[in-house]
Parts: sequence; C-alpha cells; structure tokens
Amino acid sequence: MNPPAAVLLSQAELFTRHAFGKAAEAVPTTDGAAMHPYLEHAHPEMPVAYAHRGYSSVHPENTMAAFQAAVDLGYLHVETDVHATADGRVAAFHDERLDRVTDMSGAISELPWREISKARVGREGKIPLLAELLSSWEFLRVNIDPKHDGVVAPLLDLIRRENAWDRVCVGSFSGKRLNAMRASAGQRLCTSMGPMEVFRLRAASIGLPTGGFQANCIQVPVKWRGLPVVDRAFVRCARKMGLPVHVWTVNEVAEMQRLLDLGVDAIMTDEALLLKQTLEERGKWADRAPGAKEKCV
Repeated sequence: MNPPAAVLLSQAELFTRHAFGKAAEAVPTTDGAAMHPYLEHAHPEMPVAYAHRGYSSVHPENTMAAFQAAVDLGYLHVETDVHATADGRVAAFHDERLDRVTDMSGAISELPWREISKARVGREGKIPLLAELLSSWEFLRVNIDPKHDGVVAPLLDLIRRENAWDRVCVGSFSGKRLNAMRASAGQRLCTSMGPMEVFRLRAASIGLPTGGFQANCIQVPVKWRGLPVVDRAFVRCARKMGLPVHVWTVNEVAEMQRLLDLGVDAIMTDEALLLKQTLEERGKWADRAPGAKEKCV
C-alpha cells in the first residue's frame, strides 16, 4: 500500500533539505522533447563510459595526458570542469585556485591565461584550454561542469565558435547557472539536471506529481550526504520520462555492477580501465567508431 501523500512529501522534503540545504521551491519547467544528439550513440544498448577528468586515477586530473590515456583505452566520453581566466579564456580545471594540483598559486579568475599556462600539474603538463580538448579529438564527447558564474558567457561563446553543440553536455550544482545557459542557447545545448530538478525527480519516484523538466539527462551521485539517490524507483521513473541516468563518480567494481543491474545509462569513473574491464566482462563495451583519431594533435 502506498504511503499517504503527507509522508511522501515529508520524505521528499527531508531529501532536499539534506541534499541541497533548503526547502523545495517552484521551478518553471518544459516537457522534454526528442533525444539530444549528444546523447545518441552508435550502440544505444551499451551503457556509456565516462572518464572523469580523464583517466585521473593514473594521470593528473584534467590534463591532456589524462584525456589521452582515456582515449587510448577507447573512451568516447570524458568529463571535465571549467573556469574562466581573467582575460576570458576557458580553462579545463576543477578548483577555483591553482594551489592544490599545480606548482603555482592564485585564483584562476584573477590571472590571465599567459600566467596560468605556465603552471604545471604534476610532471605531466600544463592546464589545457577547453578549446584544446575539443579540437584534439573530433569524435570525443565532453561533459562540462562550469564551476563559476563567470565562465558561463565565455563557455557559451566557445561552444558557438566551435559549433560543438552536439559534442558537449553541461551539468552543474548551480541551477541558476544552468538556467542562464539554457535561456541563452535554447534546445541546442544539452544539459543535465540541477539540484532542484533532481529533487523533483526523486519526489516523482516516490509518487509525487512534479511536472516536466528542462534537462536532457540526469547526472547524479549514488548517494548524497548519506541519503540514497540512485535506486530502482529513481531509474524506473527517469526511464518513463525518457531521461538517461548518468551516475558519478563510481570507482568500485561492486557498485559498478549494482548500477548496471539497475539499468543506468552511463557511469563516470576515475578508474577508466576498471570500468572498461567491468563492461567488457558483461559484453557491454563498444569499440570506438571507425576512423576516429587515435592521438591528439
């Protein structure tokens, strides 16, 4: 027997307060349309494998070496993060500051590219520009997390210049950022759900009416602050709405297997070889498309 609506609402509100730090609020939505080209691929029966920040368990994260290693394994999808430099260049880098992973210090937003380009990440190279990543492998699809409001306009400008609409998907913890990009780019831009959209889908999975969604896909962690996000009801609800479910960041074989058994559409991992082997054992690893460039240029 289904629990009463008040109990469902209480559960959903508990989830959103724990996960996102505030109560649910009304969000204008539009119903989803046809599958975005970014989400279409040659083997729709195969789960998509994402190399999170490249093959980042072996190479320094978000470096060309990490992305090259993922490509060498046969990956067609990678995930990266972006910040805007003081002079408006879009750098593929996770942190707001250089300090954690480079030999330099300072906020990316306060430094020009000519200075940032001198930084070295570990022993394996410099911070790449997003444009470099996009141009190096024409077949590669890139999931992008804009980490700051200041990168929204430069990122959209870059996507327009490169005509990369079918090669990129944007996901963010900031619903404001996502809505600004959707408003500017329209349906050309593939986006994943922001936090409040995830909450509403989670509420829908336990029986609450939630309306439509602007997002083209869902990209979520398995759990958030100890609360489960991805379970059978969540995946089933997403599937009914025609929304692919991508889960991050999964580095253990047992969890990969559980998620694949649930029927998720994609997994993001730091352990690129481990995910490939797991998919191969299940007969779910698709070879790279013929003619794809092997090495970056």
